[in-house]
Amino acid sequence: MKENSGLRSAQWFGETGRAGMIYRSWMRSQGFTPEVFDGRPVIGIATTWSELAPCNVHLHRVAESVKRGVWQAGGFPLEFPAMALGETLLRPTAMLYRNLLAMEAEELIRANPLDGVVLLSGCDKTTPGLLMAAASVDLPAVMVTGGPMLNGKYRGTDVGSGTAVWRFEEDLLAGRMTQEECAFAEGCMARSNGHCMTMGTASTMASMAEALGMQLPYSATWPAVDARRYETAQRAGQVVVGLVRDELRPSAIMTRAAFENAIRVNAAIGGSTNAVIHLLALAGRLGVPLSLDDFDVLARDVPTLVNLQPSGQYLMEDFCYAGGLPAVMRELDQAGLLHADAITVTGAGAGANVADAACWNREVIKSLAEPFLTAGTGTAVLRGNLAPDGAVIKQSASSPHLLKHRGQALVFDSPSAYYRVADDPELDVDENTVLVIRYCGPRGYPGMPEVSNVALPKKLLLRGVRDMVRICDGRMSGTAYGTVVLHVAPEAAVGGPLALVHTGDWIHLDVPARSLTLEVTDEEMASRRAGWQPPAPHASRGWTRLYGEHVLQADSGADLDFLVGASGHEVPRDSH
Repeated sequence: MKENSGLRSAQWFGETGRAGMIYRSWMRSQGFTPEVFDGRPVIGIATTWSELAPCNVHLHRVAESVKRGVWQAGGFPLEFPAMALGETLLRPTAMLYRNLLAMEAEELIRANPLDGVVLLSGCDKTTPGLLMAAASVDLPAVMVTGGPMLNGKYRGTDVGSGTAVWRFEEDLLAGRMTQEECAFAEGCMARSNGHCMTMGTASTMASMAEALGMQLPYSATWPAVDARRYETAQRAGQVVVGLVRDELRPSAIMTRAAFENAIRVNAAIGGSTNAVIHLLALAGRLGVPLSLDDFDVLARDVPTLVNLQPSGQYLMEDFCYAGGLPAVMRELDQAGLLHADAITVTGAGAGANVADAACWNREVIKSLAEPFLTAGTGTAVLRGNLAPDGAVIKQSASSPHLLKHRGQALVFDSPSAYYRVADDPELDVDENTVLVIRYCGPRGYPGMPEVSNVALPKKLLLRGVRDMVRICDGRMSGTAYGTVVLHVAPEAAVGGPLALVHTGDWIHLDVPARSLTLEVTDEEMASRRAGWQPPAPHASRGWTRLYGEHVLQADSGADLDFLVGASGHEVPRDSH
């Protein structure tokens, strides 16, 4: 046994006397032979496997593939659990717990004899949560996402998980679909292991991990049940051992250039607006200067190239077979829209990784010369007296005729308050009305849930209206669509202007001008503010109280204020 190999783990397994005996003997109770303590890198495999997180339920098998790679490269793999945040089941929202996952994983990585880590994620919040943890510890790390499900199939057509839900809901309310047909469709949308196969938040964040350089090329798109998903995992195990030996850390990979690459890639793939909030939080952990306005400025010159739901027609399985994310990144690189020298976990630059990437289907992945949507149709950042610190809107998922709109507000203090009257045929609403749903932000709900794209009032659906302007301080699923203004900051619960809107007020939305204006005088706003009272806290104890007292606003990534930055990977003091 080597007493000091220069690795963190040697301060556990390379110790002599009682301390070393304790650490090694208890590990040997699992059947490991003494050779594993010979100074080889110890690689943690952080898995968010859970049967309560259906998107991540296959990660145990992915972990086995990672272990094979670690053993092959001369490392010692050890799997450990981290919180599974299943957007599908967790209430009030998985976003409430993203920061808790990041904090838990950070502490586990730092407190254990680990020299590097492979991060296994899948569902929406697990990917940014684990990346935030890795950024704060800054040990060599590789992300392996679980991959998308196979395409949904319903009555001879492809249907996308999430996206089809919103459409089926509208069809059910409008009488175009029966409850029995909906029940049958449930089993058609989600028919294999994996996360949503639309360009929702899970697919988007997997793509962001690859674009940032933290995930191996093609990793974002291999379907969860494809053998190449497990080949990629095995390769990741090999790669992380090399990263430890080369001392290549997340802080050297996730630089400002890497974030600019990710933002442009998000525009090119028609990615989720949730990428904005997650990338802002991740940058905050790394000390990388990144602002909300960067997402607008950097995306303006990037057309949407990928024809995927909810903005387009196809699904992630089609995207994979068409060439995957490398084909998109090569298009950007050839146009000078990619920082080609940004280092990645392969040890090569982003440009070198995709230099030979081919596109096999131009219906799915368009060229820059003939894009799916023109430049300037990605996520836009809005400002004005209704959103002094900003709001976002996904233009590619919006109705073009509503991007410039003036209408009267119909205000609700919660989604449930709206749904109580949404089916009322006497509801005073028409297609020009602006629905305002508030108290859905980080503190307000709490956790900033995906509730902003409320279904349209039934009376409008029966008339054939399919979209209207909605404004909210919450989020929207990346699988969703509609002309929805999101992430309004400051949120209503902290006294943002959204809290002061009255039903009947005129609101002017002008996306081309990047403005969101409440047509109320400053004097009237001051009078309303004087009479406003903040809502009571949601909890008197536990995580929810801590979250409510320390969460930042959406324009700062909704991290906790005391988690911004990093604590590094210094070895803690002995336990015995």
